[in-house]
Amino acid sequence: MDSILPVAFDGIVYASWLFLTSAGLTLIYGVMRILNVAHGSLYALGAYAACSLAGAWLAYGLPPAGSFAMLLLAAVLVGCVVGPLLERCLLQWMYGKDEVVLVLITYAVFLILEDVIKLVWGVDSQLLPEPYALPGSFSLGGLAYPVYNLLLIAVAVVTGLALAWALYRTRHGKLLLAVIHDRDMSMAMGINVGRIFLGTFALGATLAALAGAFTAPTIAVTPGIGVEVIVLAFAVVVIGGLGSLGGAALGAVLVGLVRCATVRYWAEAELFSIYGVMAVVLIARPKGLFAAPEARKI
Repeated sequence: MDSILPVAFDGIVYASWLFLTSAGLTLIYGVMRILNVAHGSLYALGAYAACSLAGAWLAYGLPPAGSFAMLLLAAVLVGCVVGPLLERCLLQWMYGKDEVVLVLITYAVFLILEDVIKLVWGVDSQLLPEPYALPGSFSLGGLAYPVYNLLLIAVAVVTGLALAWALYRTRHGKLLLAVIHDRDMSMAMGINVGRIFLGTFALGATLAALAGAFTAPTIAVTPGIGVEVIVLAFAVVVIGGLGSLGGAALGAVLVGLVRCATVRYWAEAELFSIYGVMAVVLIARPKGLFAAPEARKI
């Protein structure tokens, strides 16, 4: 039991991070049918913006607890500025094109944003240790864990519940579900699909930046951190089913638990474990565990 508890807890923490990184990706695909490769760069922008804002807050000698608010502010700024800018200036002119073309376009955006990050923040690592160490630590299974891990889990749970409530309990969420089910019929019924797309992409960008912002205190933020993130996020959403929010949550939990168990008991197979889960799921269900239903064309 002393061995299982830390593995399970590490798996849940990792799953929380995976869900935060993949929720925006699956949401954008579900509504807009765009596999947004630039999601990784939006994650990186959130991390760098968090380092800058929280670092400035602490440098001025303001209360350290306020640095947590700076993490959230960084995510909102990136999502509400960069997200709509990309959608209005570029992506809205590409709707209706083949999905492969959209993947290439977002990949080009990914490369551009990676260079923009280097121009703005340079190539040196950015460190933000204060928010991570501030809450202290606790003991589990004879091991010490930072309380910040509990905060990361809480952020993931609140984000998932808020998204589910917004999708299924609000008018705007039901309009969004209608667009997911049948875009053409939604337009015929008078739904402003362009506005739905704008809001969806901004929300997806905010979620990516939120994951980056709350990850920033736990790592050294360096150029290229978005590359690994987009690969892992893609694996999670494929396991859960492209476009399925619940699938992304379940996929994150599966990958998180399997990965941490592999690290504990068979460290050499860590990288294989993630893609092993994806391979097994896709063999049984080629479209993922909870693939979104497709509209039947008559």
